[in-house]
Amino acid sequence: MTASAPLKYLQAYPSALQEQVRQLIAQDKLGEYLQQRYPERHAIQSDKALYAYAQAIKQEHLRNAPNIDKVLFDNRLDLTHRALGLHSTISRIQGGKLKAKKEIRVAALFKDAAPEFLKMIVVHELAHFKESDHNKAFYQLCEHMQPGYHQLEFDLRIYLTWRDMQRGPL
Repeated sequence: MTASAPLKYLQAYPSALQEQVRQLIAQDKLGEYLQQRYPERHAIQSDKALYAYAQAIKQEHLRNAPNIDKVLFDNRLDLTHRALGLHSTISRIQGGKLKAKKEIRVAALFKDAAPEFLKMIVVHELAHFKESDHNKAFYQLCEHMQPGYHQLEFDLRIYLTWRDMQRGPL
């Protein structure tokens, strides 16, 4: 990726911010920026641990939201699907009753990410259980569950840009 290439994860941001990222790329300092801000990696590596992690966040912030039935890392979920996480409700009829199961799937690339990025994705998907659309109330809920949510979302997009640069053209 060259410094003048379009920043596909940052296109919705103001051009001044995009230019700052381009400068970091040109100076080969994007990875350094991320390492300084997010030096840690989380230890959540199994679906069971991820479920417990999501459940704890839900318990703290969304006690009245529906229960989560399944949370897992999904190897098939990636940027080609334009999704880093998915929330879904699967409805089935059992014995004349409608049963709804709530699931969260997190892209497997977050197994090796900063804990702040994993939390941001989990918070985002949990917020969808209360607010289905990406509206003002949705982002207020995300910010309530994780202060600094908007900065983390921006930095996550920088991380994805850096990650693409490391992998090279596909």
